[in-house]
This record gives sequence, C-alpha cells and structure tokens, in this order.
Amino acid sequence: MNDRLLSLLGLIRRAGKLSMGFDAAADAMGKGEASLLLLSEELSERTSGAIRKIAEQSKTCVITVKHGMEEIGHAIGRRSTGIIAVNDSGFADKIKTLCAENSQEECI
Repeated sequence: MNDRLLSLLGLIRRAGKLSMGFDAAADAMGKGEASLLLLSEELSERTSGAIRKIAEQSKTCVITVKHGMEEIGHAIGRRSTGIIAVNDSGFADKIKTLCAENSQEECI
C-alpha cells in the first residue's frame, strides 16, 4: 500500500483540485482542466473503458492504482470512488513521481 499517495489525495482534495466520479472527471477532461486521471483497480471494465476513451481523446494521462474504491474514498472524505481527475499539474507530477517510485501502480 502506498499511504503517501492516499495522504496526497487528501491534501489535493482539501486544495480543491480534484474532480471525483465519472461525470465530474469527464467534465474536467472535456474542459482541459484535468492533468491526470486516477482509476481504482476495482473499477469495472466497462466503466474503465469508457473513461479511458475520454482520457485518450483529451490526451489525459491515466494511472490505475492498487487501491480499492472504499480506501480511496476514505482518503478524500467520501464513501467510495474509483475515478478521480487531478486538476493541477504540480500535484499530478507528484503523483507520477510516487507512481514511478512504487512499482505497485500501473502507469499508462
């Protein structure tokens, strides 16, 4: 588990730089606000495929994390969520760095 990632997600949430859920993330990517898309490994193939297609069209980097939706939701103060758009390039770069340091995450 990468507790640093979960802690960072909580910080980004408090900074107001997250779009959580399918619709909010898709909207952020459509507007060009999203710098990074995070997906839970528990996300269904159908939902994952649909949001990845939007990310591909908007040229948004996608990372699948090895955390469950409940775990991610708890870190950001929600019930559960499997889709998060990070709307800040600095925070997105920090997450990519954490991803590179921890081979537990799949970077796409």
